[in-house]
Amino acid sequence: MSPKENKVEGWSSEAKAAVFSVIGMTCSPACAGSVEKAIMRLPGIREAAVDVLNNRAQVLYHPSFVNEQTIRETIENVGFQATLISNDKNIKRSTQVCKIHVNGMTCTSCSSTIESALQAIPGVQKAQVALATEEAEIHYSPKTVSCNKLLETIENTGFEAMLISTGEEISNIELKVDGLDTDHHTTRLIEKSLQAIPGVQEIIIYPELNKVSISYKPDMTGPRTFISVIESTGGGCFKASVYPKGGGKEARRQEEIKQYYRFFLWSLVFTIPVFLTSMVLMYIPGFRQVLDTKVINMLTVGMVVRWELSTPVQFIIGRRFYFGSYKALRHGSANMDVLIVLGTNAAYFYSVYSLLRAAYSKDFKGTDFFETSTMLISFILLGKYLEVLAKGKTSEAIAKLLELTPETTILLTLDGEGNDVSEQEIDGRLIQKNDAIKIIPGAKVASDGYVLRGESHVNESMITGESRPVAKRKGDTVIGGTVNENGVLQIKATRVGSDTALSQIVRLVESAQMAKAPIQKYADRISKYFVPLVIILSLSTWFAWFLAGKFHAYPKSWIPSSMSSFELALQFGISVMVIACPCALGLATPTAVMVGTGVGASQGVLIKGGQALESAHKANCIMFDKTGTLTVGKPVVVNTQLLKKMERQEFYVLIAATEVNSEHPLAKAIVEYAKNFVEDKENPAWPEARAFISITGHGVKASVQNREIIVGNKSLMFNQNVEIPLDAEDILAKAEGMAQTGILVAIDREVAGVLAISDPLKPGAREVISILKSMKIRSIMVTGDNWGTANSVAGEVGIETVIAEAKPEDKAKKVRDFQAEGYIVAMVGDGINDSPALAVANVGMAIGAGTDIAIEAADIVLMRNNLEDVITAIDLSRKTFTRILLNYIWALGYNILGIPIAAGFLFPFTGFRLPPWIAGAAMAASSVSVVCSSLLLKYYRRPRKLDNLEIHGITIE
Repeated sequence: MSPKENKVEGWSSEAKAAVFSVIGMTCSPACAGSVEKAIMRLPGIREAAVDVLNNRAQVLYHPSFVNEQTIRETIENVGFQATLISNDKNIKRSTQVCKIHVNGMTCTSCSSTIESALQAIPGVQKAQVALATEEAEIHYSPKTVSCNKLLETIENTGFEAMLISTGEEISNIELKVDGLDTDHHTTRLIEKSLQAIPGVQEIIIYPELNKVSISYKPDMTGPRTFISVIESTGGGCFKASVYPKGGGKEARRQEEIKQYYRFFLWSLVFTIPVFLTSMVLMYIPGFRQVLDTKVINMLTVGMVVRWELSTPVQFIIGRRFYFGSYKALRHGSANMDVLIVLGTNAAYFYSVYSLLRAAYSKDFKGTDFFETSTMLISFILLGKYLEVLAKGKTSEAIAKLLELTPETTILLTLDGEGNDVSEQEIDGRLIQKNDAIKIIPGAKVASDGYVLRGESHVNESMITGESRPVAKRKGDTVIGGTVNENGVLQIKATRVGSDTALSQIVRLVESAQMAKAPIQKYADRISKYFVPLVIILSLSTWFAWFLAGKFHAYPKSWIPSSMSSFELALQFGISVMVIACPCALGLATPTAVMVGTGVGASQGVLIKGGQALESAHKANCIMFDKTGTLTVGKPVVVNTQLLKKMERQEFYVLIAATEVNSEHPLAKAIVEYAKNFVEDKENPAWPEARAFISITGHGVKASVQNREIIVGNKSLMFNQNVEIPLDAEDILAKAEGMAQTGILVAIDREVAGVLAISDPLKPGAREVISILKSMKIRSIMVTGDNWGTANSVAGEVGIETVIAEAKPEDKAKKVRDFQAEGYIVAMVGDGINDSPALAVANVGMAIGAGTDIAIEAADIVLMRNNLEDVITAIDLSRKTFTRILLNYIWALGYNILGIPIAAGFLFPFTGFRLPPWIAGAAMAASSVSVVCSSLLLKYYRRPRKLDNLEIHGITIE
């Protein structure tokens, strides 16, 4: 059950809050996650937040459903000591995550400036600004700072800011309302009607667009309610529907592409004539005479024409560079815009100086460089256009995921017995929680839920990467965005909107693309000093060539006939300034991470950002959990030996009543097998278990029908002072020799029976271990199971190092031990008891079929329930990191080689000189080339060795 499903419909303002002291938490993500998840499973819990540093848990709950005592016992059942500290009715969420779209960034200097400004605000705990996605993700305390303050701070640094989300659990929908006019009475009528609906937070009406934007709590109301209320308002004169799709990140991206394209075309309109008059027409008889015609003194027609044509390019089309450089300099930083403005202004204003001097002198023979400034701006705009175009392709994976949601779906109305009364086709965005939906063959599943009626096969490859259709029948869960193959299904929607698995995957991928890889810190440091250094180099180049010319340090023949020594020095200085490109450095990591995480998501491997990628590529040791990781994770009872005279039905009813409270896979196997001994197998009524205690890694104990029941391994029996007879020892040894798990059952402190449970290996497990060995990666198995079973399973798959009978904290300790030996450890697991090890490991990998806690603690989530994706994850991370290194080699190599050439290093030996406009084109090309290099990752294919394996997702019928 999802935490969100426990929320109470029509939540009142009478919710209470309690603060608990929690002792024993050691690792932040894992321990906090396990406590929070356990609390959220209780009915009536609205929110749970665990602060590991202060050993506290804050819980917001509804006293009609749950009390402090139950919450405290739940925390203790997870394995920590809990004490109630205080009650407080006014405790609010301590931290929220706000996402903001930032427009106008050009390089890492811009993103660093915004980050610094945000982190300086009291109440902001963490701020990340991603250049590639143009988004800021801010972790902040809503008690101290508001979203408006964050937006204002970004805008004060000189960039446009647009709020994407505040982090609160509030949904938003836009409705088109026909009949809406600018009359204040009409808009007020609709606003009052909507405000009366419980759960509505904010209403914004745009009469000129016939649009109503509504923010609401999805657990309390939904869009169909809004449409119904609007259409019943004003005597039925309004007609409401979902506003047509449009807007959002993709729309902004398209608008930016169009904008750069327009600017580039307009710049060409002026630049081509400037280029022709200065470079081509001067050598054609007739044209030359016209262009050389004197207007006044030495001022020619050609100079006037070039001045008039270049001025709009410099100050109108190129105004964005002036704005960008002003914003950067105002906050004490320098970016690419500063270099462009300095370079183009140097060329433009020197040309204006030459023009004015020619107008006032009868013997001045100067040269203008108007073509330099105009061609520079044109090539840079072309480069930015191509860069934005390419950057858009890096986020195609998210766009494809968003396209999986169906446009329409069929809503069913059911009677009290669950029979269809009517059906209606509605917009897919109008689905609300607990709706009954009909999915016909070939249609997409509209939301997460479970099957009420019908049987079919569903293609889940687009979400999980699993190639084979999965059989679905009554009670089975379905995922929104998947495709129904052959039968008709009726499903009940349990998660809608932002709660669906698809939305969570999109959020995870977006978050991963925001997270910076550690290697990017080097680029950020370089970019901090890059622009000032380039300006110094540029001025030094100009000054050195100017002095060399002034004191005749080189032959006059080196100076082109159309230039003076000053102009030659100026051209070298401008070339240095405009060839240097900090953008390529800034884009090297984020674009590769964006494409890599997107490719991973399409293959069922969700990588949580650059840190995970960088760590995974170094991994040389993988620790595997056994149950659910190396094995199928669906254990079944294969043998039962009773050691006391009692009915098998009575024996299993007592065990099932105890184990039904546990989430361990072995407990579920016992409960499932026990259903064979009761009449109602669908909804068995087990006796009440009192004083239930779960001893993690050992077993459970409880009191059932006034009898003390203990179910677990030998260690539990020893700890409980229960004597194990020789017969039981023999049965255990025999089971362990067959790679089965032996479970002891004690009733009233006497061993009453032994269960043998078998969990088959996943197909291809041995081959995966073999491939990892060929990749020079050591494989280790760590399990809470007994040594006999562990050694037997390890022998079957080919793992040499085995750690058995390990508690969750033991697993984490073993990870640290191997890290101390110099290994970069990856941990692969699926359960709650794996979460501490997943959090401690350099890279935690959670099998997607596992628990929410394991998935939260992991760095990489394997959506499919098979092992080949472990290899895919490591191989993809290696390829992505190699691509990042190649990007850096190119970006740094380009600047290291390009700057000396632009400074005229080759000129004395070869006569080769790089004109400023070519230097500008090279600078623009460097950014585009880095993005295109990252885009090559889109063609990633998993290792060929895996193609020879026939490993597919495991389906247990």
